Amino acid sequence: MDRRTFLEASVVTAFAAALPARSVESVHRVERVGLQLYTVRHALEKEFAATLAKVSAIGYREMEFAGYFGHPPKEIRSTLDRCGLTAPSAHIDYEIVEKQWPQTLEAAHIVGHSYLICGWLEDSLRLQPDIWKRTADLFNRAGEASRKAGIQFGHHNYDYEYQPAESLGGKLPYDFLLAETDPQLVQMEMDLYWISVAGKDPLTYFDRYPGRFPLVHVKDMTRDHQMTEAGNGVIDWKRIFAQSAKAGIKHYFVEHDEPASPFDSIRKSFNFLRDLRF
Repeated sequence: MDRRTFLEASVVTAFAAALPARSVESVHRVERVGLQLYTVRHALEKEFAATLAKVSAIGYREMEFAGYFGHPPKEIRSTLDRCGLTAPSAHIDYEIVEKQWPQTLEAAHIVGHSYLICGWLEDSLRLQPDIWKRTADLFNRAGEASRKAGIQFGHHNYDYEYQPAESLGGKLPYDFLLAETDPQLVQMEMDLYWISVAGKDPLTYFDRYPGRFPLVHVKDMTRDHQMTEAGNGVIDWKRIFAQSAKAGIKHYFVEHDEPASPFDSIRKSFNFLRDLRF
């Protein structure tokens, strides 16, 4: 190396060392933005294939189902393939986990799901005094059967799980489920809106249970706790997603339960996540 080359290299090295640490680190982004199809459920009921094609045209590549709308698994898989989509996850009712698990696992293989998520406990269930202990037991059993079938079982949170339960001696049901289920059998899909509505910090759970949250629901919250599109509210997405590796997040699913215009809503959230760097 001659003197001039050495001096130029030294200047570049010194400049890089003087930059703030963040500027020389790799910047991360959401590589494959996903959609929870509950957001466009009314369109799916009317035009199943056309709706998936419209979702694909926006740029989404990963789908999470919340019901198949009467379409058989082979047809769903064929439609997904034609649209250039995959469906790594689906939401499953509690009753199906209890009573129809073997056939549900079989259908999941056909569609191409890697995860099956229990998304909701009905009000009538939550009124039963022993429900959380029964739920933990059910989830462990379902998770064991799922693991043998090569599918990961999981649970999706709502705000009601962050209220102390008398039946648990004042513990939070969400904390109880995390503690009483085997992390190899039961992982968590964290809904970042509902945990925010409840006033809890996702990072607290990421720290306490690293790697336990392979999926998240991405929907924002206004100052008065209303649901809105990602980037349109007060949730600090950069702060949360900067901890994606610790949390174990692999799939980011946009959702809005009651959007005024579903396709406008999912387009806004997609554009925000596409451009987000953290």
